[in-house]
Amino acid sequence: PRQSRRRKSLAIAYEAGQGDGAEPRRARWEPRDWREQLERIREMRRSRDAPVDEMGVQKCYDSNAPPQVMRYQVLLALMLSSQTKDQVTSAAMLRLRRRGLTVDSVLQMDDDTLGQIIYPVGFWRNKVKYIKQTTAILKQKYGGDIPSTVEELVQLPGVGPKMAHLAMHIAWDSVAGIAVDTHVHRISNRLKWVKKETKNPEETRVALEEWLPRDLWKEINWLLVGFGQQTCLPVNPRCSQCLNQDICPAAKRL
Repeated sequence: PRQSRRRKSLAIAYEAGQGDGAEPRRARWEPRDWREQLERIREMRRSRDAPVDEMGVQKCYDSNAPPQVMRYQVLLALMLSSQTKDQVTSAAMLRLRRRGLTVDSVLQMDDDTLGQIIYPVGFWRNKVKYIKQTTAILKQKYGGDIPSTVEELVQLPGVGPKMAHLAMHIAWDSVAGIAVDTHVHRISNRLKWVKKETKNPEETRVALEEWLPRDLWKEINWLLVGFGQQTCLPVNPRCSQCLNQDICPAAKRL
């Protein structure tokens, strides 16, 4: 009789699983108040007047260009945008587009000329090198188009995970993951949208993708980047102007 009782208790322990010997299903972790925080950020972003809205990568390419050229321009804008303000990236892209921005036109351009056009984007000398290398690969390996997977995009010189995910969103209209830059990284940690503090944007991306519903993956970058540019600043965040002041773990409450 003692043995049969033990069997019964084991059976009850696994009831939550699927089939014999399955692990009990654990509730998915979610940050506290995240839905309300997100809704309030949407409200604060409703006017769409942050630099990312007016001069972000999605505004930098020629929408009338052939699809292949448009996708190349998106990738180039992303490469220029690293460590650079949207206003500076937008101006550099405009100067490039005035010269006819295609794979062939960039390959025909000498390094000095390209450098003069994109200056003063951050790390412009390195970007000249990466742009020329990546453009040559696109011509040789992809027929002048850009790759259509994150895995291939991050193999290109000067292209990191954030750029790859944004390229998928903007150029291919495909959501393969969350694009995490310094704004998304900073705000996710301030709001405790990660189980434990993350050290870099790539760690934050992995942490967010574990719980954030997939239908929000495309929106979250745009929302948080603009919020980070206008309200949740890197230094001296404007907590007194933030609708989340009462439910933000990092808020400075006066």
